[in-house]
Amino acid sequence: MWGTSMNSLFLRKSATCVAAALLPFFLQISPARAAGSGDSVAEAMSAKPSIVLVHGAFADGSSWDKIVPILQQKGYTVVAVQNPLSSLAEDVAATKRVIDAQPGQVVLVGHSWAGVVITEAGNNDKVKSLVYVAAFAPAEGESIADMTKDAPPPPYAKSLVPDEGGFLTLTPAAVATYFAQDLSPAIARTLAATQGSWQSHCLQDKVTTAAWKTRPSWAVVARNDRMIPATFERAMAQTIGAHVTEVDSSHVAMLAKPDAVAAVIEEASR
Repeated sequence: MWGTSMNSLFLRKSATCVAAALLPFFLQISPARAAGSGDSVAEAMSAKPSIVLVHGAFADGSSWDKIVPILQQKGYTVVAVQNPLSSLAEDVAATKRVIDAQPGQVVLVGHSWAGVVITEAGNNDKVKSLVYVAAFAPAEGESIADMTKDAPPPPYAKSLVPDEGGFLTLTPAAVATYFAQDLSPAIARTLAATQGSWQSHCLQDKVTTAAWKTRPSWAVVARNDRMIPATFERAMAQTIGAHVTEVDSSHVAMLAKPDAVAAVIEEASR
């Protein structure tokens, strides 16, 4: 007991000292002081919007690696969300934390499964527009399972590897054949190694409020997509009234055709 009390006292004193030492630093870099006036919020809102990129299933934030530098070089603040792929609610929460951290308006971009995520997370006053990249775009009360109930099983279904908790991954061969067939074998191997496992229950998670009803939307259709058929992507884009751009690419259009995808994002930012 004595040792625990002393340790607690030491930790409290240490934390107080550290906080006191860091306080001037945080004051120097706070948005209000950096702006030099009470107009910092208004200035942020008038600046270029931040670009928030949300990765899909069987991926992580590095799937945006070719998009990030293109947009940064054009003066945009870019953040790639690392969503847990564990449920719609948890992925939306992770995305909203990033949105809330931005000083002004946001262009919200989602790939694949993340189209569901941005449809829900986009209901935020900061979100200016939505960009769907080879992505699902459900309506209110709709899940991926609902949207695809009449479709045949996808060709990669037998290549999904479940774990004991119901999380799914794609085999390296499936990544090379269905997910990123137009990228080099080396890149496909890297994508397989860095993929995030996706909770299968996400298929049943339903959107409650569709942000595309109240915000302008853009869609990139991947003509050679083997994960979500291009015909399906076109139909969803038409349903939500999106501005559509088509590219000759696999499911990972942001890696196969980064300049074209970045151009769509930039258009959505204007």
